[in-house]
Amino acid sequence: MTDYQNVVNDRIKSVKPSGIRKFFDIAVEMDNVISLSIGEPDFKTPWHIREAGITSLEQGKTWYTPNRGFIELRREISNYYSRRFNISYEPDTQVLVTVGGSEGIDLCFRTLLNYGDEVLIPEPSFVCYNPLTVMAGGVPKTIKTVAENNFRLTADELENAITDKTKMVVLPYPNNPTGAIMERKDLEEIAEVIKKHDIFVLSDEIYGELTYGDRKHVSIAEIDGMKERTLIVSGFSKAYAMTGWRLGYILGPSEILSYITKLHQYGIMSSPTTAQYAAIEALRNGDNDVMAMRSDYDIRRRLIVGKLNEIGLTCFEPLGAFYTFPCIKSTGLSSDEFATRLVKEKRVAVVPGTAFGDCGEGYVRISYAQSLKNIKIALKRIEEFVKELKNEG
Repeated sequence: MTDYQNVVNDRIKSVKPSGIRKFFDIAVEMDNVISLSIGEPDFKTPWHIREAGITSLEQGKTWYTPNRGFIELRREISNYYSRRFNISYEPDTQVLVTVGGSEGIDLCFRTLLNYGDEVLIPEPSFVCYNPLTVMAGGVPKTIKTVAENNFRLTADELENAITDKTKMVVLPYPNNPTGAIMERKDLEEIAEVIKKHDIFVLSDEIYGELTYGDRKHVSIAEIDGMKERTLIVSGFSKAYAMTGWRLGYILGPSEILSYITKLHQYGIMSSPTTAQYAAIEALRNGDNDVMAMRSDYDIRRRLIVGKLNEIGLTCFEPLGAFYTFPCIKSTGLSSDEFATRLVKEKRVAVVPGTAFGDCGEGYVRISYAQSLKNIKIALKRIEEFVKELKNEG
């Protein structure tokens, strides 16, 4: 019999499965579980957006689109970034529609990285950056961020991590799993370091619409001298509750986008047609939907952060995305132990912080993309769990 281990690419073999899915799969197989583990909006895609997709099907619009995506959609993406973030992109050459933000991230790595190039990745952060870097032949290099700095990347941390092999840095803000954001002053400081060392930026802005209070998302491409060295990846999954539509996009310099488009052209060809019609409607008429969902998330955010701190699971205030990242060190359990026992004993699923990098030990990620009712029940169960742990001691 063939030894399949000798057939599979070594880089692929070295990549570990997602730590997020492990606890999601456990929860699915159990009864009465409240899952706060998956980063998926609990809202349905707004009806007028679904209707646009349905209408396109009824009209038989099921053909391939241009490789880069419909020009109408690219114009709307360009208009959106212009009015929301004050950055101008040329729809014909500086916008590419992808199959979700995930494809966009993969394309950026595979286009820019030569074998051995280093990618700086602030952690904790989303699970895909490290393995996708490895699969593209690059070398991921972690920059540990800390709660004392609200999990923001600092200019000094970036400066100290750069070597002569550094090709690019990932900016995963607003951040999954911590909910951290970068403000303009933070970005201006790290932009000086980036320009000094002439490296590239992959800015993952999928949660750009989900910031709270008076803090609005700032893209590093807005900073002087940064647009020409930044690739922005974003999409429709989080802001418009369109996870299953699988649609994202890349914004960047036309010269780079032309090479990225070649990869997309041969690997994917084009993004889903129906989803593109829905996305056009989302960008044209979906601002109020985003505002309403963000308002609901904010109510949940304030409730969950307040209760976690009251319980004794110290939690800094997340100002972006829809996650909290409480410290569970006071329980004496590791992140994996805490998450495993919580789901088995109290039927609440969360994700160990270590799923987002080794520096996530001592933390868990709790998503508030769940109904207020379920969040309240889950918080009560977590409180009972923590009290029982104290009694064990």
